[in-house]
Amino acid sequence: MKISSSFIAIIIFISGNIFAQQPAFDEFKTSKGTLIIQPVLHGSLILTHNSKTIFVDPYGGSNLYKNQKSPDIILITDIHGDHLDQKTLDSINTSNSIFIVPQAVADKLPEKYASQIVVLKNGQGVHRMDYFIQAIPMYNLPEVVDSKHPKGRGNGYILTIENKRIYISGDTEDIEEMRRLQNIDVAFVCMNLPYTMDINQAASAVLQFKPAIVYPYHFRGSEGFSDVAEFKKLVNSKNKAIDVRLRDWYPKN
Repeated sequence: MKISSSFIAIIIFISGNIFAQQPAFDEFKTSKGTLIIQPVLHGSLILTHNSKTIFVDPYGGSNLYKNQKSPDIILITDIHGDHLDQKTLDSINTSNSIFIVPQAVADKLPEKYASQIVVLKNGQGVHRMDYFIQAIPMYNLPEVVDSKHPKGRGNGYILTIENKRIYISGDTEDIEEMRRLQNIDVAFVCMNLPYTMDINQAASAVLQFKPAIVYPYHFRGSEGFSDVAEFKKLVNSKNKAIDVRLRDWYPKN
């Protein structure tokens, strides 16, 4: 059977567009196995290590998760809809998932998840499935009564997966608790005004705590996208050793 060149061209074009819409994933060798980190959307990501899968702030609808393994652990940072997205959670098979969340999130989750929830306050940690997960503060500066993210309500997280320490900032500014971090292998740092911080604050904090690798994420604000390329320049102009990785956190579905 002869296949026309135009037909082949159409297939290549369609395939190219499909793959172009998939954010790149990165692999990291740990002391036991490979860690895969997959950007999903905005502040959402998936970590896979050996046979275990961790979802962070699953958000954006069922299509983004339909080809993913059901999560063993779900981390949720805060109560806002781009972190606690009940519609997306309902579309995922969470029957065997552990939810690790702050109390404010636990209070909003449906009763059906009650037996699966582990609540962490800022500063607390828990071992689950060979991993250590620590909750750390995330909040706006200055600390005011009507803050979008008051101290103590939400959690940032540090995940220890074998010999790798992964920091997930959640919605925060360049708080002292972030600046004091040490020995972070991979960091996910937010930057979107007026909700969190600008690229200058983010770069200043990153230069202080010096992660080996940093991903700017959660960078869509009220007036569009933060200039993450400029963030990379700000960091690397003062410390070329920090690997700033720019990824597509806003794929076209």
